[in-house]
Amino acid sequence: MPTALASTPAAAPNAKIPQVTGLRKNGKQWHQSRKAFRPTAGQSSYAKRVEKQAQEAEVKKLEDEMKAEKEDERQRRIQAIKDKRAAKEEKERFAKMEEKMHRKRVERLKRREKRNKVLKS
Repeated sequence: MPTALASTPAAAPNAKIPQVTGLRKNGKQWHQSRKAFRPTAGQSSYAKRVEKQAQEAEVKKLEDEMKAEKEDERQRRIQAIKDKRAAKEEKERFAKMEEKMHRKRVERLKRREKRNKVLKS
């Protein structure tokens, strides 16, 4: 019968047994039982607080870096769309001009406009 002795709670001293309490006086058994008020329970040493603040600052810095990277990517996409639209409008404008004028003259105007754009910027 050594197996029967090993299975008893006395054989396992490190097993934690929950403390059984009676019914609550006010009858609200569905509420969690209250614990003693310990005003200094959440306090930690200065070194631990400084270490935690440093870690939070590092996380914040990494988050800001990631947000900035995401915003840069977004701005790059927006700029690409704007450039594409501007090129399309330019192409349509020259196509309209080709309907009215000779093709060679339109090409000459394009080159002249490109030179002016380079000089302006």
